[in-house]
Amino acid sequence: AGTRTLADGRCSRRSRREATMPMSKEEHDEACTVYAALALYDGAADITADSIKALINATGNEVEGYWPVLFARYLDGKIEDLIFNVSAGGGGGGGGGDAPAAGDGGGGEAAAEEKKEEEEEEEIDM
Repeated sequence: AGTRTLADGRCSRRSRREATMPMSKEEHDEACTVYAALALYDGAADITADSIKALINATGNEVEGYWPVLFARYLDGKIEDLIFNVSAGGGGGGGGGDAPAAGDGGGGEAAAEEKKEEEEEEEIDM
């Protein structure tokens, strides 16, 4: 990590992460806005563009004006769904092994035969 001179002439030592993996302005703005919205939610405060902007400014950060508006509109009424249903998105893998393949006319017989074998195995296990 190196040192850099700030606008007021003081030196600031950069962290290792900052020296090796700088965050772009857009990434910084998005992260600040996300953290502000989560902090407001955690504090049971209203998540509005003004409250997000006020919290960001209170932490000494600055973001482009559209970020608080964008997040406030997006999160309106659905932040809890986004927080608590993280894994609800996307389709799962597997499942549905009984459906016959396209063009497979004898799929029903194979499924019935497989089910019969499973029932026999269950009887043996008991």
